[in-house]
Amino acid sequence: MSTDEGFRDSTSLTAWVRYMLYAQILIAVISIVSGNLEYQLLSDYQNGVYTSQEQAIADGEANDQRQGLIGILYLIVFVVSGFLILRWIHRANYNARQLGAENMKFSPGWSIGYYFIPILTLWKPYQAMKEIWKASKEPSDWVSQGISGILPLWWFLWLVSNFLGQAIFRLSMRAEEIQELMSLNIVTQISDALDIPLALVFLAIVNRIHSMQASRLAGANNQMQPTAESVG
Repeated sequence: MSTDEGFRDSTSLTAWVRYMLYAQILIAVISIVSGNLEYQLLSDYQNGVYTSQEQAIADGEANDQRQGLIGILYLIVFVVSGFLILRWIHRANYNARQLGAENMKFSPGWSIGYYFIPILTLWKPYQAMKEIWKASKEPSDWVSQGISGILPLWWFLWLVSNFLGQAIFRLSMRAEEIQELMSLNIVTQISDALDIPLALVFLAIVNRIHSMQASRLAGANNQMQPTAESVG
């Protein structure tokens, strides 16, 4: 059977994942800038800078509208990029198998399914990604392959990002006083800042796995071509 018979070209999908990761970085930068403006507004409220109640209300409403718009953009980017990234992981697992990797523990479905299972999501998706990396590096002997240090770095950033997201949710449920809102703002900005290296690290992983699989596919096809010519 030809190596590329079941292989699904992921060039276009990989490109879209890259675009969405860049979009994540952009929205994170915008969110940080907006968060700084909000923090300054809250500081002005706390320090009694405003002498006009009407101006204070107007600035507060403008801030809420700006933050609301950024929140909508963030949600759109999160949903679209999440869908594409999960699809890419599924495709990468599938293609590793088509390149000859046998006895992989994680199926294409479970390589993304564990992201949605509580507790197991803390380590299973990372194990699945390690397996994809190894199988893409050397499909015929993937078990003995090592991994790059970028993988544990990615997972560490991912876990911290998720813990911060939970903290933000809990804080937002009870933040009413100015000081509480300022604390929520700081944690949110830290989370936004973390999203930048997280996106960059995952971008490096995507590029590397895609490159390894493309290289393996080209090598396999080059080996098969002389055989096909000799038969002809």
